[in-house]
Amino acid sequence: MRILVVEDDLEAQRYLVNGLKEAGHIVDDAADGEAGLTLALSHPYDVAIVDRMLPKMDGLNVVAEMREHGNSVPVLFLSALSEVDDRVKGLKAGGDDYLTKPYAFVELLARIDALVRRRAPSTVKTKLIVGDLDLDLLTRIAVRAGQTIDLQPREFRLLEYLMRHAGQVVTRTMLLESVWEYHFDPQTNVIDVHVSRLRAKIDKGFDAPLLHTVRGAGYMIRAN
Repeated sequence: MRILVVEDDLEAQRYLVNGLKEAGHIVDDAADGEAGLTLALSHPYDVAIVDRMLPKMDGLNVVAEMREHGNSVPVLFLSALSEVDDRVKGLKAGGDDYLTKPYAFVELLARIDALVRRRAPSTVKTKLIVGDLDLDLLTRIAVRAGQTIDLQPREFRLLEYLMRHAGQVVTRTMLLESVWEYHFDPQTNVIDVHVSRLRAKIDKGFDAPLLHTVRGAGYMIRAN
């Protein structure tokens, strides 16, 4: 899943982001409400985790603005404010769940899963399909033409990103930021190496290639 974390306490943010990444998720983070709102309105997320007390714009206003713009991503509020009135305000602002600090990380993961399950029937994709290639986001298994493909974690994330943007050109910058979480170009061939390995796994031995290089632009996955 792709998760947005909006938390101004950098130590708490680092703990949360690292834990989510270790659990296999793609994570974007922001340290203030305005930056968090900008990310929320600019990228598709499966879940947003938002602190109540944030600089520049508090969490209640961030979520209220998201809802005003038609953004329906499930939101889990994190807050040291634990009174019933505080939790009610969070839910009325558009939050879907409310977890007080300090919290157990395993409980946070369980609540995220519950939010996604609640949303899954109508809006959350649990499987991506391009041609005869299926990618199950829950079991993390790729299958092409009935043949299971063994993917390393980074290859899975790369394939997931490409399939989420099927038919679109995906640039090196997009891959560096979303799959490798670099906000600079490391000036290495890391993307080319991983794309080459992925292409060998999903295309070699099959009738038609799915992963294409768009010269001077980037990559695209498409059928036909």
